[in-house]
Amino acid sequence: MFRTKRSLLVRRLWRSRAPGGGEEETGDGGAPVESRLHLCGGGGRGCCPAKLPRGGGRGAAEGELKALTYAVLKRCKERQLEELLRAVESRGAARTPCVLLPARSEARLGAQRDALPTLLCRVFRWPELRHGAPLKRLRDCCQTDDAATTEFVCCNPHHLSRLCELESPPPPYSRYPMDFLKPMGCPDSVPSSTETGGTNCLAPGGLSDSQVIQEPGDRSHWCVVAYWEEKMRVGRLYSVQEPSLDIFYDLPQGNGFCLGQLNSDNKSQLVQKVRSKIGYGIQLTKEVDGVWVYNRSSYPIFIKSATLDNPDSRMLLVHKVFPGFSIKAFDYEKAYSLQRPNDHEFMQQPWAGFTMQISFVKGWGQCYTRQFISSCPCWLEVIFNDQ
Repeated sequence: MFRTKRSLLVRRLWRSRAPGGGEEETGDGGAPVESRLHLCGGGGRGCCPAKLPRGGGRGAAEGELKALTYAVLKRCKERQLEELLRAVESRGAARTPCVLLPARSEARLGAQRDALPTLLCRVFRWPELRHGAPLKRLRDCCQTDDAATTEFVCCNPHHLSRLCELESPPPPYSRYPMDFLKPMGCPDSVPSSTETGGTNCLAPGGLSDSQVIQEPGDRSHWCVVAYWEEKMRVGRLYSVQEPSLDIFYDLPQGNGFCLGQLNSDNKSQLVQKVRSKIGYGIQLTKEVDGVWVYNRSSYPIFIKSATLDNPDSRMLLVHKVFPGFSIKAFDYEKAYSLQRPNDHEFMQQPWAGFTMQISFVKGWGQCYTRQFISSCPCWLEVIFNDQ
């Protein structure tokens, strides 16, 4: 019996669904992520993947999910199915258009009703996605999170990310005591902004104003990105004018800051191992409410930013962001408001709230062997233009 192309695409999509369990991902200390969920709150906040349900009813639930998914996919046109398959098989690496379906349609699984985007995200990306979990639309999507309800909604699961909500109180691994932030002068090769928590004193190997001067006619940059391997900056500074920037090591059809093209003399096995895990990297996006970071790699990233902290806290926090999650990592309005007269007394150094540090795979802070980000194998420093 001959099958239509649409039915073959639907079957192929179902075979490309996200695994329901599989191998446990290991984190910085080698322990499975699943066994360490309590470190990140575990109560539904933060950005930790929840445990997948186990039990004898799983087979029946999967059969029901399969029937529902088939019913939804059969509503798509052949071209939509082809683009959806390309997005799923490339794990979001390929730039694909929106897949628009009627906004009023819902998917009902048992007593649970989900919007179609949530269903397809659960099938193709996050099987553990809870009902009602917040999702954020990415830059590539034709729709926005605050857009008025329209007749159609984009259901491309790789146009969405999960939302990382800050925890209160923060998990123990993220505490970064202010004792580490006292001025220590300017090291030979590392800007003090990363070693001491923030200062405008820049060393010969660090960032300088002359390196970010714009060419005549260029639009003003909104941030500058530096890539570091331990205490050595690799490559030139990357000045960012476009609203969104992909920073990656190996991304098919990637357009942005490719770390894989930089010449590095670092022979450390750990650096080389972490470098190979950067993969699709991150997406840095300037939006109306601030700067968002989307982790599109297969491993966690760690972020420290002044505007992620409680203004009254005497702790700087290092936030862990899991794959597939987005976090609003910098808030311009909050950064300006934090420049109070007593900031110099509090920080014991000049204000440097317009910077952000991001480490790939490896964290740093009080509960790590790496006390400073300059001990991390591969990391970024982002300096925002405050003009």
